Amino acid sequence: MSAPANPFTLADWRHTTAEHYAAVRALAGTDAPAAAAQFRAARKRLMREHPDSPIVAEARATWEGPRWFPYDPAFRVRGVIDTRDERTSFGISLAADGVLRCTRVGHVRFSMGGRAASLAMYWLEGYGGGLWLPFSDATSGTETYGGGRYLYDTIKGADLGISGADIVLDFNFAYNPSCAYDERWSCPLSPPENRLPFAINAGERMP
Repeated sequence: MSAPANPFTLADWRHTTAEHYAAVRALAGTDAPAAAAQFRAARKRLMREHPDSPIVAEARATWEGPRWFPYDPAFRVRGVIDTRDERTSFGISLAADGVLRCTRVGHVRFSMGGRAASLAMYWLEGYGGGLWLPFSDATSGTETYGGGRYLYDTIKGADLGISGADIVLDFNFAYNPSCAYDERWSCPLSPPENRLPFAINAGERMP
């Protein structure tokens, strides 16, 4: 993959995002809706003001911010990490940025609304690597971005809480990749295997 146009402002974007998630983890255990409100306000401010925002510069001043579903505690669950399956590596095409290598390192198993569900978790190859949890669902392409949304991404510090055995899955924090806002961005989209058969009416909506 090629170097970003300005690696220093991109580093600041990632650092700031990680700080937002640290604040969420500190507050979510006692007041998850307040943590979500704080996170959403911070994401709007970052996307309106930061030079690495996917919102085109001329539109930022009047941009109203991301669209969200109302916070719903039913979409916050704890998943169990299962690493028993054999690891599988594959590539995701990123257009001009080449191919991103990923390895499926396990699954997170959870229950939502009485339904058992599972999502694969991936390790992004390359120096340092990072865990990545994207997904799509029955709202993808209608109410939410068709390419899926992200829930966990350690490269950007998008971490709601994880241990070696379980992980916090709060879909109210599911967010769109940058390419949902500007097709000039190259983003890895959620693999087909990570499509949930039911609707996740939580998190960030279609731009």
